[in-house]
Amino acid sequence: MNMQNHRKVIVVGAGPVGLTAALALRRFGLPATILEAEREGRPRPGSRAIYIHKATLTHLEDISPGLGFAFAKHGLVWPIKRTLFQGKEVYMKKYDTPKPGEIPPFSSLPQDVIERLLYQACLEAGVEFVWNAPIQDVITNESGATLTSESGVVWTADYVIAADGARSAVRKAVGIEMEGPHTNDFFLVVDVKEDEENPLPVERIFHYQHPDMGGRNVMFVPFAGHWRVDLQLLEGDDPEEYGGIEGVKNWLPRVMDAKYADRITWVSTYQFYQVVAKSFTDAHKRVLLAGEAAHLFAPFGARGMNSGVPDAIVAARAIHVASQAKDTVAASEFIRAGAEERRMASLYNRDASSTALEHIQGSSPYMNMKREIAASLSPIIPRLGRWLDEGPYGPKSGPPQLSTKY
Repeated sequence: MNMQNHRKVIVVGAGPVGLTAALALRRFGLPATILEAEREGRPRPGSRAIYIHKATLTHLEDISPGLGFAFAKHGLVWPIKRTLFQGKEVYMKKYDTPKPGEIPPFSSLPQDVIERLLYQACLEAGVEFVWNAPIQDVITNESGATLTSESGVVWTADYVIAADGARSAVRKAVGIEMEGPHTNDFFLVVDVKEDEENPLPVERIFHYQHPDMGGRNVMFVPFAGHWRVDLQLLEGDDPEEYGGIEGVKNWLPRVMDAKYADRITWVSTYQFYQVVAKSFTDAHKRVLLAGEAAHLFAPFGARGMNSGVPDAIVAARAIHVASQAKDTVAASEFIRAGAEERRMASLYNRDASSTALEHIQGSSPYMNMKREIAASLSPIIPRLGRWLDEGPYGPKSGPPQLSTKY
């Protein structure tokens, strides 16, 4: 074994969750090395994860002072959100302007900016990066983990945090399976560049059954210099018809000014997964899963990256405590406890996003009736409009032990 390639902790994956894990390790006084499959400066197209909860901003501020506020500075906090049902407004909320020195209720910024801010914080914290190092195999035992890259380079570590995404090579190598449904619903995301000379009002708008889209749901989310348009397709819709560039140019003018059809910068179509790893750690308690390596949710409530950040922090904390344990039995118990905490949170978030999915797209007569009654009575019973507004996000409260549920 080449001891030059031994590290105390290795993080696999340099996305937002892996970068967060490395920052948290440094905050706990541990060295951190990130192995990333792709090259440095790889292109990262599209907005992807853009909505950062206040809890996430607070977590980031805790592990890297100034980082939560940097996210807020580079992102948008829209002052108004609206919800409409079949073209009729049923709910509107105004947000107070955050006071100086106060973390805002959220921040909306594209993932490439998120990653750039995290990467810079990692460099300043002394995180080591190894690029072009896709992992092919991982073997664990009672004393640590051995990772082999596709090029044959061998690394050893006391602990590994797997943040290598939905197709996680680490998760597969240690034999952890995902469980849960794969729905037939398709989700379409379109980024369009704002017309800076004649911009739209900065508002988040959700349409139940948009009248010009054949009853399909449409959401508009502003972020720095752009708009994100989410279109939820109906059963039987052809994703190619709606998601191809010509298809987008065909339907986008029905929901926005026609000029935006010439300002499209990114289109993505995908299906919903509602899966959670059967365990967030391996049999020897040397690997901890985080982010999409551990769970995939429908996008409602922005529970993906916002859940991955506390996954990463809890994993780093568990490794910190385990590394100080009096024996291997105690160390294993700290890792198991951290893994189980985040698995509980992921099961909660999966249930919450499933509830949201049924709320906004369920086609049963009962759900249709509930939505229609709530919309018709919202002018006189405001809480029904609020129920419609909160539907796309799922429940916001959970058991006390899930204070880091996002």
